[in-house]
Amino acid sequence: MRAKSVVYTRQRKKKIFRLAKGSYATKKNRWRMVIQQVERSLNYAYTGRKDNKANFRTLWIVRLNAAVREERISYNKFISGLKKANVAINRKILAEIAVNDNAAFKQLIELAKAA
Repeated sequence: MRAKSVVYTRQRKKKIFRLAKGSYATKKNRWRMVIQQVERSLNYAYTGRKDNKANFRTLWIVRLNAAVREERISYNKFISGLKKANVAINRKILAEIAVNDNAAFKQLIELAKAA
């Protein structure tokens, strides 16, 4: 009698079928199509996570630019002024301060102008 790895194979396939749940047509219930669909989906999910980071950085820069323009200074002069003044705050926190705490943001702008 030959050894069969039925239980392991079924577990492995079930895991991949679960990932394909919700896919269209035969991409959710035919093994070869499921493998292709899951590989493709995971690849898009991976690149999507990277794109998401870039999109948020762009959003923070747009918000900062709008807030800084109200004070008659350009975004690049603001950022370079902060670097010269040795202020190590990232764009995410700067955008949050610009939206929620106007007084603190004006102090940062004055600091950047002085540097």
